Amino acid sequence: MNTELSTVALSRREIEKRLGELGEWFHNLNLGGVQTAPEHFLGDYPACKFRAFQNAIPKDLSGKTVLDIGCNGGFYSIEMKRRGAARVVAIDSDPVYLAQARFAAEVNQVDIEFRQLDVYQIAELKETFDVVLFMGVLYHLRHPLLALDLLYEHAVKDMLVFQCLLRGSKDIKPIERDYPFSQVRVFEEPGYPAMYFVEHRYSNDPTNWWIPNRACVEAMLRSSGFEIVGRPETEVYFCRRRQTA
Repeated sequence: MNTELSTVALSRREIEKRLGELGEWFHNLNLGGVQTAPEHFLGDYPACKFRAFQNAIPKDLSGKTVLDIGCNGGFYSIEMKRRGAARVVAIDSDPVYLAQARFAAEVNQVDIEFRQLDVYQIAELKETFDVVLFMGVLYHLRHPLLALDLLYEHAVKDMLVFQCLLRGSKDIKPIERDYPFSQVRVFEEPGYPAMYFVEHRYSNDPTNWWIPNRACVEAMLRSSGFEIVGRPETEVYFCRRRQTA
């Protein structure tokens, strides 16, 4: 299912006025022919990112519930409604992003539930979801492994769609179950799981805290109880809850 959404009857001038009132956008959406972030340094983002893995998400989400964590301007939430999701809950800690996402949903005439929450408050929703989107959030967190643990415990019923900025080595080194205290050289191997701490800023963004390499992010997902079932794009992982005996 790929439902074409109708748009609310606002003139171009009215949309441009509202966009100006809502501040600077990060999601570059097309709202009634008006781009929300036409000068975005990544261009048509996140649509250009989504095109690389969109076929890995079921085209028909009828009857499914979706949680979009860190929804920003609402791009992914709207795309899930295009696929017929019965219910989409979108959360973000930033009221500016939530206001933008609400307007984008209004223009596209989709019913999305918005809540101002951060990932550490996920238990307050008191429910789990068939599909959880956790896109571009992990590296903005001071406590990233805690966030993954909370998703496993309180949010993910079945599928986790995860994306994270990656830096460093792309290699994956086979890791032993244990090493003696005298083994120190393993930590210098390019494929060993590593996470880079950003004390000040990266890309002029003070909310970039931890940036993992590929081996690290995969190890973190496994450590939190997720099984990686697909990697359709360089930074995107499809995961399911690992079955316990």
